[in-house]
Order: sequence, then C-alpha cells, then structure tokens
Amino acid sequence: MERIVFNTILARKDENIMDAVMKWDFENKAREIIDILNEKKFDARYAKDSNEAKKMVEELIPEGSKIAVGGSVTLNETGILSDVIRSPKYNFIDRYNAGSYENMIELYRQGLTSDVFVSSVNAVTRQGQLVCIDCTGNRVSSLIFGPKKVIVVVGVNKIVDTLEDGIKRCRRVAPLNARRIPHEGTPCFEDGVCKEEICRMKARVCNAIGIVDGCCYNPGRITVIVVPEELGY
Repeated sequence: MERIVFNTILARKDENIMDAVMKWDFENKAREIIDILNEKKFDARYAKDSNEAKKMVEELIPEGSKIAVGGSVTLNETGILSDVIRSPKYNFIDRYNAGSYENMIELYRQGLTSDVFVSSVNAVTRQGQLVCIDCTGNRVSSLIFGPKKVIVVVGVNKIVDTLEDGIKRCRRVAPLNARRIPHEGTPCFEDGVCKEEICRMKARVCNAIGIVDGCCYNPGRITVIVVPEELGY
C-alpha cells in the first residue's frame, strides 16, 4: 500500500514537472514570435493566459465601436466573443444571427467598414506572416484592408516555421471547420482529409487564402495578441 501511494506521488510530481516544462516552452515560443511580428510592424503583445487576452481585447476597443468578427473557435474558447464583443457597450455586427445566407453576406460587407475587426488566423510563421484560409473571404479581406483596427488572438499551436507550413496547416484544419459550421457535401466533411484537387462545390471551405506579410503600410493597424496556450485549431 505504501509503495502504491509513493508511486502515485512520484507520478504527480512528474506530471507537474511536465506541465511546468510545457508552459515554459509555450512562453518562449510566444515571446519569440512577438519579437518577429513587431519587426514586421505588427503591434504584437504577450498575454500570459486567455483571461489576460480577453482583458487586453476589451482595453483595445473604445466604447461605442462598431465591431465585426471572423469565424473563430479561439474567440469562443477565450470568452472574448461572449464576454467582450457581445457587450452592450459595443455595436456588434452579429453574423451569427443573420437568418439567411443573403443577410450574412450583407453583414460581411458591413464588417469591412467596421471600426474594429476581431479574429484569429490559421497560422503565424516565423517569418512574421499571418496566414488564413476562408470560404467567403470576409476574414481574409478584413485582415488586409477595410476595418480601421484589427485584433488577432492566437495560441502558440498556430506557430509554424515557413509560409509553406502555414498553408499546409490551413488545409489540415479546414476539414475541422467544415464539420464545425458545417459544409456538407465537401469531400473533407466526410473523411476529414483536404482534397483540394477535386473540391469544386459552392460549400468549399478553401476558396481564399490570405497572407499578411507585415504591417509596414500601416504600422500597428493589426494587433496580434499571442497566448502561451493551445487555442482553436
């Protein structure tokens, strides 16, 4: 009995050590990518956890702002969508209650003239590039031009080495979004594997790929909040 208890204690100690090591690794990755992004004229910031990221987003958005969002698991997981963006002190362009496809597209158009656009992206490269893949392209286009201010929230699981890796990651996670939304009829909806070469239907998830290679044209327009956690997919 004593031996079992002792082994359990050791296992718990090992688990705590591994948690600490992973946290240390995530923090290092977050700080590294922040330095890279700031060199590319993004306004990159470190948030120690999801709660701090949520507070930072709220502090960045002036009361009364017209806000649009890109579809994002990260915004849901962190509570940014429910606790900040849906606050009555903001004018939220609510894409989630459009009622019809036509209304949704019109809300996407309105989002292009929003004061603040809040989203995540599918990948962040160590060359300081934001990479994302869209069905309609509202997120891609809003990141590039339109909204006065853009706030991007990412976990360290989105960090990749190269642009090629970023695009591969986009296509790897696209089937997850096809199931989440859902986009029935696409090949990836059925088996979870991107088949870009044969996917030609209207519901196709991967119609637009966006690459933002820095903010030199408008320094600081895009704030990237990096969290040393795994967020979204």
